[in-house]
Amino acid sequence: MTGEARRRRGAVLRTVFALRRSWYRLRYPRLTLGRDVEIRGRIRMRRGVRVTIGDRTRINKLVRFAGPGEVRVGADCLLNATWIGSWVSVTVGDRCLLSNCEMLDSDFHNLPPELRHEPAGPQTEGPIVVGDNVWIGTHALVLKGVHIGDDSVVGAGTVVRSDVPPRVVVVGNPQQTVKKFHD
Repeated sequence: MTGEARRRRGAVLRTVFALRRSWYRLRYPRLTLGRDVEIRGRIRMRRGVRVTIGDRTRINKLVRFAGPGEVRVGADCLLNATWIGSWVSVTVGDRCLLSNCEMLDSDFHNLPPELRHEPAGPQTEGPIVVGDNVWIGTHALVLKGVHIGDDSVVGAGTVVRSDVPPRVVVVGNPQQTVKKFHD
């Protein structure tokens, strides 16, 4: 491909992404898209969730958001077939890679047997915070109240139910630290 052909292709893609951003802003008034967000797949929002997506973030496949809470995704991220359920808040830092994973900041029900059929209380919810440059692998599940430290990796199929320190790799159910990145 010549330099001129590459430039034309780039201009066409920028136009397509601009049209998609415009369409999604019209479709979902509670969606805020940063500059140069690339929507290569689709976005689906349910139940009044408020979503802010940072500059230059890429959306691949179907990315779904649900709940009455708020989701904030930083700049330069990749969301690939991700599902985020937010009843409180989910915050994702800059430069994160989220594969086909799920994040839920609510249990949706009470744990004690005598309260299971009662409306869920505040103890069933907790915000999720994902630091900068975090990679969450496919089929991972991040549960309520978890903080994942900067530069960490959550392996495929991992169930994250407690905080993850910075610069580590966690895998398994429940998660276990299997590697530490040294400075």
